[in-house]
Amino acid sequence: MLTQIINGQILTPQGWLKDGSVLISDGKILEVTNSDLAVIGAKVVDAKGMYIIPGFVAMNVHGGGGHDFKECTEEAFRSAIAAHTKHGATTLFPTLSSSSKDSICKAVSICEKLMAEKKGLVLGLHVEGPYLNAKMAGSLYEVKNPDKDEYVSILESTNCIKRWDASPELPGAHDFARHLRSKGILAAITHTEAEFEDIKAAFAAGFTHAAQFYNAMPGFHKRREYKYEGTVESVFLMDDMTVEVIADGKHLPATILRLVYKLKGVERTCLVTDALSYAASDVKPAEGSRIIIEDGVCKLADHSSLAGSIATMDVLVRTMVQKANIPLADAVRMASETPARLMGVSDRTGTLQRGKDADIIIMDRNLSVRAVWSMGNLVSDANTLF
Repeated sequence: MLTQIINGQILTPQGWLKDGSVLISDGKILEVTNSDLAVIGAKVVDAKGMYIIPGFVAMNVHGGGGHDFKECTEEAFRSAIAAHTKHGATTLFPTLSSSSKDSICKAVSICEKLMAEKKGLVLGLHVEGPYLNAKMAGSLYEVKNPDKDEYVSILESTNCIKRWDASPELPGAHDFARHLRSKGILAAITHTEAEFEDIKAAFAAGFTHAAQFYNAMPGFHKRREYKYEGTVESVFLMDDMTVEVIADGKHLPATILRLVYKLKGVERTCLVTDALSYAASDVKPAEGSRIIIEDGVCKLADHSSLAGSIATMDVLVRTMVQKANIPLADAVRMASETPARLMGVSDRTGTLQRGKDADIIIMDRNLSVRAVWSMGNLVSDANTLF
């Protein structure tokens, strides 16, 4: 079926196109044109002057809809993916937090099955840990040093892992990063206390991305009478190192979100949710749980630390625009185009261009999602225009 979305402001790689239209056929974008004249035989969707933008790419998301990917069941994966898709995430890389080899292999199996369905929603797996600095990982994680036999065995068995995060200061971490990069996998630093020389060496080894920037890493600090740069300043100084920020308005204040945007720029900054199972869900932590939800964010019950977000991708865009005063086009690019490029899927998604997957969102003037298409399929229970 041919679908034509008309009468909206379309975000293209060249900027905003007013009063144009997007033609969709067989799950792909057939054309983006500056004409909104109806095409014979097409089902016409009137965007009513709203924004027509590319679908979001969720590259760090632990769960949603009441399920965590760490459950390692097909039901958990499908439920969490569906919950985030309603909020504009048309491409996801499910995130598996610090896990055993058996759990990683179970997640790989599920991910491979979903990828084989060729629906475009899942394009790979993101693994976080278990190679994390114990002092920076918090009490929720089981951690250890990089185990070459383990990660080589896992990576030889699958091609679905597209990103793996670790603490770069651990013994064996540089060899780990080199192995990842040799396979085209994004290597990211996380849960780290690395300073400049550590970051410089890590970048050279293949750690090119900083996960959940500013969180679980130190900034400028003192040891006795002397001052030292933290991980944050070190990453800023590495011009080609990319970053991601949890832009839920809770993990980082708007001033810091704007600073990252100013110093790293759109092409080196991604927006991520780091969402837990409680995102897009009425499910709450059980009584007596180590995690509580308070002020719109997950926290450890003793209030010692944040524990993850309940945000969806549309929340990140609203936060960047409405609180950090960043142009909508730039906020959308950091939620779609940039993560698509870093995750190696920009050939098929991330921008509205002829030949790419028809991953499309309509947002209203309040930046609420009004319709979502994933590979040309209208998400059935989205808050559509119709």
